[in-house]
Amino acid sequence: DCGTLDSIFRAFHTVKGGAAFLHLGAIRDLAHDLESMLDAIRKKELRINSDITDLILAGTDALKSFSREITAQLRGVGAGTPILVPTLELRERAKSATKGGSAAPLGKAKAPAAAPVAAAPKAEAAPAAKADAPAAAPAAAKPASATPPAKAPVKAAAAGAGAGGGEGGATGFVKLDTGKLDSMVDLVGELVIAQSMVVQNPDVQKINSLQLARCLRQLSRITTELQRNAMSLRMVPIRGVFHKMSRLVRDLGSSTQKQLTLILDGEDTELDRNIVEKLGDCLIHMIRNSCDHGIENPTDRAAAGKPPVGVIHLSAAHQRGGIVIRVQDDGKGLNTEKILAKATERGLVKPGAVLSDSEIHSLVFLPGFSTADIITDLSGRGVGMDVVQRNIDSLRGKVEITSTPGKGTTFTIVLPLTLAIIEGLIVGIGTDRYIIPTLAIRESFRPRAGTIYTVQQRQEVVNVRGKQTPILRLGNHLGRPVRAVNPEEGIIIVVESGDAARGILVDELIGKQEVVIKSLGKTFEHQNLLAGSAVLGDGWVGLILDVDTLVRLTPPPIKTVAAA
Repeated sequence: DCGTLDSIFRAFHTVKGGAAFLHLGAIRDLAHDLESMLDAIRKKELRINSDITDLILAGTDALKSFSREITAQLRGVGAGTPILVPTLELRERAKSATKGGSAAPLGKAKAPAAAPVAAAPKAEAAPAAKADAPAAAPAAAKPASATPPAKAPVKAAAAGAGAGGGEGGATGFVKLDTGKLDSMVDLVGELVIAQSMVVQNPDVQKINSLQLARCLRQLSRITTELQRNAMSLRMVPIRGVFHKMSRLVRDLGSSTQKQLTLILDGEDTELDRNIVEKLGDCLIHMIRNSCDHGIENPTDRAAAGKPPVGVIHLSAAHQRGGIVIRVQDDGKGLNTEKILAKATERGLVKPGAVLSDSEIHSLVFLPGFSTADIITDLSGRGVGMDVVQRNIDSLRGKVEITSTPGKGTTFTIVLPLTLAIIEGLIVGIGTDRYIIPTLAIRESFRPRAGTIYTVQQRQEVVNVRGKQTPILRLGNHLGRPVRAVNPEEGIIIVVESGDAARGILVDELIGKQEVVIKSLGKTFEHQNLLAGSAVLGDGWVGLILDVDTLVRLTPPPIKTVAAA
């Protein structure tokens, strides 16, 4: 692509000019040699191959390494110490390629030389202390997709119309401290709660005034629109995280000797900035898993009648009331027999246990579990997928696995749009109220007589569309008095986590509402039944239930306490 080649050429040319202005000779010379090589490619004198692509990426890594180091010293970290940037071998490779020779590394046994970069004359631009590892060797263990520090300011805040409007509809950008942005969103949430408390105040509802009713409706519309706009300020496209995976897949293909291609879809899908920051690590581990365990080497793929190039499809879309992200590969799929055998061998599953395919698939998320026979720099220690599960749980999302032997595996991540506000179903247990996230609710109904059975006098199950679903009496589990002693008097809410489902028995459904999540503080940080709390419209607090815990916990014996 000539456009892509021109943009890369201009980038190296700009770096060369800036380095020359600052008297950074090593950086200037490296950028110049790479620019000369790219110019030969533009003139059709040189043909791009994998070695040249590796060289361009290695040169980019070296320039980024210097940029990171000088940024650190400008903040006062080791000011005055020369920076060692590995440029000499890269320059030799670039010169060789420009003359029609090989751009491959000079030799693995010989360590690449590093040229020290002289400090800039001004004290405030003094170089930092620390010699980076050679950039010529692409490191799959630490790809370029590492997320930036959380305290870094937002580089591009929400765009607004330009001051002058302009004929072209130009927009402007401002840099904004993310702490201020989060504070404003929290205050808008408090404003919404205060507005609901005013509208639902009994004294206000007693006032029979059409003018007051119109004013309250107008206030409700304005606060709702303000809340929506405030939340949109924290919404960013997932494009940045997705594009970082391209370099990761290329490096993994090079290190595993596999031919890989990455297809991106839904890059403009927006979600909360805080979710995007934590999502990067999850995608790194999942893609590494697909490259190492899922996709076969070219020989095996040819024997299976597949094309030699393995495909990883990374997509994002608004579905199921939130964001759905899928990592799909066309590899060999999950080997359920091997997974179950490994889990039994390591004591994660009791010998002779009978598990469904979905339950066996979920074993890959257990800490310390791995099917790799040899520990490598990519896998073998059973850490990666455990990190995925913990990060997704912290984001109040869920991850599902579907796999077909010989066809491939799909990891599906379902996340809420934002971490600050959730849409929840408010349910009543006696005089208490609880909130169940609607993202995890499949359906709700009032059970009919004869549809509920008891298994071994302990576990109750209900027939839901021909499938026996276990029941959890929420009031019984929480030790709270209930009004619906018989299940036919209450409401069953079917919630799901992955492929597991459970019917939650409650007294009544109060309504559906968007609530602002409040932390329960350090006192409740060691429990996993409650995900947080929310101030409801009447000023009382509702507790938000953690559905993953409700689905997996063992119910107590069947006995209920009737509410007075």
